[in-house]
Amino acid sequence: MTTKLNFGIIGCSSVAKNSFIPALLKSKNATLESVGSRSISKSKYFAKKFHCKNFGNYDDILENQKIDAVYISLPIALQEKWILKAARAGKHILCEKSSTTSFKSAQKIVNECKKNDIRIMENFPFIFHPQQIKIRQLLKSNKFGNTFSFSGKFGFNLNYSSNNFRFNKELGGGILNDVGCYIICASRYIFQSMPLTIFCNLTYNKKYKIDTKGTIYMTFPKGNNAFGEFSYSSTFQSKYDVWSEKSIINTDKAFNIKPNQSTKISISSEKNSKIIQIKRHDPFKLLLDYFCKTIEKNLSNRLILENSLLKQALIMDYARKSAKSKSSLEIQ
Repeated sequence: MTTKLNFGIIGCSSVAKNSFIPALLKSKNATLESVGSRSISKSKYFAKKFHCKNFGNYDDILENQKIDAVYISLPIALQEKWILKAARAGKHILCEKSSTTSFKSAQKIVNECKKNDIRIMENFPFIFHPQQIKIRQLLKSNKFGNTFSFSGKFGFNLNYSSNNFRFNKELGGGILNDVGCYIICASRYIFQSMPLTIFCNLTYNKKYKIDTKGTIYMTFPKGNNAFGEFSYSSTFQSKYDVWSEKSIINTDKAFNIKPNQSTKISISSEKNSKIIQIKRHDPFKLLLDYFCKTIEKNLSNRLILENSLLKQALIMDYARKSAKSKSSLEIQ
């Protein structure tokens, strides 16, 4: 019999409302115990919307002895404080990307979690979607020869507003932290390795003093390379392609596939082309179930949980340093 994890929500964000909590309610491995917000009226609204009896502030969530794990979805610069408090309160942690604003902060977070025997995972649901799993299977089959190039694009038009934390530097705003992180995560997933070098170029908005557009180039072992573009002021794109000796693999959607959306993988070569249809799946639920089973069965899975969070944070740090110095950097 599966033991369900009781979840508390820290942060009544749009992602929590539209994606995570609906996935949690569908899961056989988790239950919604309580909802927390800085605003009691907001946590009460969320609780009512999702038929949850309990609500309160963040501390109320951490003090609730029935809660096994928390989902933290706060402005990026605020997450470290509440992740540390959650770890000390004995709650396992699923936190929104980007987990924090620096590699030093990520190390502090992971060390505190290990100290308190707590598991933590950064929320990148797209890598659990069958689309990504199928692409990895195709690449591992060696049918297409050596893979050497990844190219990703993720962008959309976003209304610039001081009310949106994404446009607040002090809260960890900016497109690299919010969107560019997907390019880094996806390229790591495709090549199953860390980049050797990185060059990141960011365009800044003068009014809000945050990055709103960017490109990133990374070199990987075995002669592989990755290039990505991301923007807050562009026609919507959420896709990548992988170029190998004998084919090009394309995705029509990649980073934010909705539960009600099917997707496809296109494979083209000099001789023919093929389309693989992927059925509808909820990537948030798939990630949540993986997280719950890891805890329930006391599995290690550190490559996907703590180690992955640290590697992601390290590359993000080098991307920030590269953009600031306007130079290519070797990742050490």
